[in-house]
Amino acid sequence: MLLLTACNSKTEEKKSQTSDQKESSADTLNTTSKPLTDQQKKNVVDFIPAGYALYKEEGMEDIKGDLNKDGLQDVVLLIKGTDQRKFFDHETRGKLDRNRRGIIILFNRGDGYELATKNYDCFLSENEEGGVYYAPELWLSVEKGNLKINYAHGRYGYWNYTFRNKNGEFELIGYDASYNQGPMPLEETSINFLTKKKLTRENINRDNFKDDEDVKFKDTWETVKVHQLKKLSEIKDFDELQF
Repeated sequence: MLLLTACNSKTEEKKSQTSDQKESSADTLNTTSKPLTDQQKKNVVDFIPAGYALYKEEGMEDIKGDLNKDGLQDVVLLIKGTDQRKFFDHETRGKLDRNRRGIIILFNRGDGYELATKNYDCFLSENEEGGVYYAPELWLSVEKGNLKINYAHGRYGYWNYTFRNKNGEFELIGYDASYNQGPMPLEETSINFLTKKKLTRENINRDNFKDDEDVKFKDTWETVKVHQLKKLSEIKDFDELQF
């Protein structure tokens, strides 16, 4: 009887210790899992405000990348207004949606997402007039930890803007453009707003151009005035930016 009682006592003691360990472990897990704040949400679409929708053309991939150097994949959303008053009938192109587009950047916090910055109406509609050509194509990307806002205008060239996450904002640090006439580059521009240097490359052999081997650039360097870096959240219209 004494032996049996002793064994039972030891068994109960082990169960008690195991139970305590589980409770302690559960407490530890609860304290390391931080609750979401008012600025955080589980789903990225929950950051899209009323009157807007996610804009994603067929074949477009999700825009992800580490924008704050924490090893997590942050998310960039391209959004578009849904105001029915911005729809109209074009004489040759049919019904067009002229709602403007915007951008939302979300930091990945592991258990949810947090708003980094936003600008709801800084891009024109994809249905704007393109002059003698179609409207420029817009796409966003994350490259080397920076946000890239890219425009392509077919045979007429391209231009893009580079933003970095700094000082709680996304600041414009670079601009690159190529102005073309079909396959022939006429002029290229590259501006570094951090070093305040601008490089202009002019094709001085445009009259004798036959292929890429005929391109001859004349490089011109100059200093640009930069009083303060432009912030993504404060740009009203990218089409009005001039450098």
